[in-house]
Amino acid sequence: MPDFLLPDLGEGLTDAEILTWLVAVGDQVSVDQPVVEVETAKASVEVPIPFAGKVSALFGDPGQRIAVGSPLITVEEVSAAASNGVSPSNSTNASNGTSASNGAAESAAAESGATEQVAVESGATEQVAVESSAAESSEYSGNVLIGYGTSSAPARRRGRAGRRAASAGLPQAVAATSTPATAGGRRLVATSVISPVVRKLARDRGIDLAVIRPSDPSGVIRRCDIEAFSSAPGSQPQATAATADSPAPSHAGTAGVERVPLTGLRRVMADKLSLSRREIPEATVWVDVDATGLLEARQALNAARPDEPVSVLALLSRFCVLGLVRYRELNSRITDDAVEILPDVNLGFAAQTPRGLLVPVLPRAQTLTTRQLSAALTERTEAARAGSLTPAQLTGGTFTVNNYGVFGVDGSAAIINHPEVAILGLGRIIDRPWVHDGALAIRKVSQLTLAFDHRACDGGVAGGFLRFVADCIENPVTALGEL
Repeated sequence: MPDFLLPDLGEGLTDAEILTWLVAVGDQVSVDQPVVEVETAKASVEVPIPFAGKVSALFGDPGQRIAVGSPLITVEEVSAAASNGVSPSNSTNASNGTSASNGAAESAAAESGATEQVAVESGATEQVAVESSAAESSEYSGNVLIGYGTSSAPARRRGRAGRRAASAGLPQAVAATSTPATAGGRRLVATSVISPVVRKLARDRGIDLAVIRPSDPSGVIRRCDIEAFSSAPGSQPQATAATADSPAPSHAGTAGVERVPLTGLRRVMADKLSLSRREIPEATVWVDVDATGLLEARQALNAARPDEPVSVLALLSRFCVLGLVRYRELNSRITDDAVEILPDVNLGFAAQTPRGLLVPVLPRAQTLTTRQLSAALTERTEAARAGSLTPAQLTGGTFTVNNYGVFGVDGSAAIINHPEVAILGLGRIIDRPWVHDGALAIRKVSQLTLAFDHRACDGGVAGGFLRFVADCIENPVTALGEL
């Protein structure tokens, strides 16, 4: 009876909350059938099972959080003979003309470890996967999440060591490097990134991974590196993050204190924003703009086609996309030795939701018309508030826009959405005195603010981009020359 473990959900996520079971004990399940809906810090997703059979056990109730690699569901395998209507005594001979003794020999060979592969996750997680027979390969899939694609690779089953790893709550599969080393006849496959387990261990101990020197030649930080750093004299900060086993701080005598745990989305956002402030040498430039022409242009567009309205954020996004085509350094990412300028503008936008701040992404925004941009922004905003966005729709951004004016504020020292290099924000649009055509007048005025990574460009590029967007807002007709 194989256990299906909660798979790696990507983005460094270490756990998920069960929302709804889509199957019950006794149900028959097929390959890639969704069996449970879970909520991560990123989105709600349906998790498909990679093999077929009869459900014999479910682990966890709705509302319960479970760790990646923990048992999720147990399935009684349906033999190929039973599913094809062939009697057990004749099934082997009917399929390949061999005796049952050959099957026993194959089983013994598998048990001997001839086809074993050891997967090591950051020096802490090890388990053995035994190649299954071709007859079983039709009962297993490489699919992890809906829409992520199904692998056509042969099925893998866990040997005794794998079952011991599962009983300990360890992940069932780990990403492998392209050229695994060997040891004792087994292939050792080390992950190429810091595992969620190691990230969580470092976070619980209040350790900044940036100060850890990995012992592995590949540069991967392992659990043993965290343990060694923790035990080194003077290595620990004065105050560390509380672990799950440590008691909550006492607030005796302080009335009205409310503790809000940093979990789920709050934890992810806290880590991401801290990373941005720690790693990015950001600078900020801003400018006041006369948005009267912007609102007039929007009114004209909506009057022409009221069934396809255009929002202020859509117009701002259109101008930003045009500006990024000209000032390409702001649509880039930083590596150890280069600024990589990216070919597509994957536009992110800040969306406030009941679950907290999210940044949905519109891939290849430069290919969308203004009305298409507006429709996509509306659709993604509604999905974000409903909690139905997938992790893929929340990652991969190259530049972010933020209309914080909806909160009634004029400006903001925005934090760059790492690993992007810039974010542009628009404040509220209000009536203010403004010199227009040589005379003082009441105009619709707002403030544009651009925060940028000074490693990606200098102030000339950032100022040029900001001025370009401001000119488009003040005179939208000028944007026609860039289309």
